[in-house]
Amino acid sequence: MRLVHLDLKGAAPRVSYLEQVFPLLSQLGANGILIEYEDMFPFKGELEILRSPYAYSEEDIERIQQLAELHKLEVVPLVQTFGHVEFILKHEKYQHLREVERFPNSFNPHIPDTLALLKSILAQVIEKHRRSTWIHIGADEVFHLGEGMDSKNWMSRNKGDTGTMFLNHIKEVLGFLTTQYWGLRALMWDDMLRKISVGALRGERMGTAAVAHGLGVSAAPVLLATLAGLKPSRSPRLALQGSMTPSLLSHRVRDSKAPAQEAMARLAPLRRYDHYSVLCELLPVGIPSLAICLQTLVNGGFTEETKRKVLDTLGFQSMQLEQSTCEGRGAFPGAEIYHMVEQVNGHLKESILKALEEESAIKGWFSPYHRKRQFGNPRNMESFGSKVLKLHDDWESFVGDLRAHLERVYFPDTVEEWMEENINPYLDQLRDLVRDYR
Repeated sequence: MRLVHLDLKGAAPRVSYLEQVFPLLSQLGANGILIEYEDMFPFKGELEILRSPYAYSEEDIERIQQLAELHKLEVVPLVQTFGHVEFILKHEKYQHLREVERFPNSFNPHIPDTLALLKSILAQVIEKHRRSTWIHIGADEVFHLGEGMDSKNWMSRNKGDTGTMFLNHIKEVLGFLTTQYWGLRALMWDDMLRKISVGALRGERMGTAAVAHGLGVSAAPVLLATLAGLKPSRSPRLALQGSMTPSLLSHRVRDSKAPAQEAMARLAPLRRYDHYSVLCELLPVGIPSLAICLQTLVNGGFTEETKRKVLDTLGFQSMQLEQSTCEGRGAFPGAEIYHMVEQVNGHLKESILKALEEESAIKGWFSPYHRKRQFGNPRNMESFGSKVLKLHDDWESFVGDLRAHLERVYFPDTVEEWMEENINPYLDQLRDLVRDYR
């Protein structure tokens, strides 16, 4: 299974964009999509509070699966069942289910309502993914586990530790899945399991679970049929997920002899590190890196043949891994965004700060003091006016085009956030100066 992880806790693409991307992923060697919906799932009834205003509709969820099936991509839904549940626990309605009252990161496993809520969430997601034979239960980075008063009391009474507590909760989740959904196989990230002794895992019938060692991976999913008391029907299978900014191509493949698993260990383009962080990177910007990882995995190394396939598929002439750059127009979905974000990263801040800070007439005759009191010498102002106005017009025109491209791929909340974080801190300074000048 070569899974691409679509982490939708930020910058969730429109289905119309996935329609363009899925055939590309299949062409590059992916055969599955791991979808972490978070608040983009169309939860109903009591769970409706969890939905983003821009959540996919039920028709969208069906369309995504049809597109995946059309391009031979297996869909694996991911539902976080322990940590990374900020999108749930941020709501006052579920605040009482937090492990530590102040932090919305992780569930308190000792409250019956926690498992009841998880059953409802899992049931709604699974119901809309009847074609899927796998479910991913997350369970990575369960921050603050054992720090809540309920957990401390439990450990004191049972002479237990956080490892046992973690396994008990996971067994309850898997018990529900195996009871209600016969034949559905479970995956989970393994980072929490790595902290538990081999003896403890064997005691929990974990002997045949697959754990990835030494790959530099933040977390790798493991087949856990045995933890739920079942024998796996076939060999455990792994997919890897990383946590680095995908545009850093040189971090993906160190050289042509790099083993496939090393390249794959940093595969998934991230949207956010958690529900509260800023956006990490837009999917179109991460596609070249993702393409390199997939082809390296398929071919067992980053060979010249691998490189040529990536260039041909993406429509580039050449790539420089150490500089994290690709030369050429590009012919993949979102290539325009890829190049425009390059322009923003490489020139926006530099050109504006240079104009504002290095222009002596601005520093000497149009300072914040002058602007606040609305006076200045027209002779000196004219010396920089045309240059500043042109710079402003050029960037406003560019940003208008960029916004139009982003709106074709993303919902309004993503466009606004990306602009607020990457454009406005610099362009607003120029806008304010032009306003005062006029």
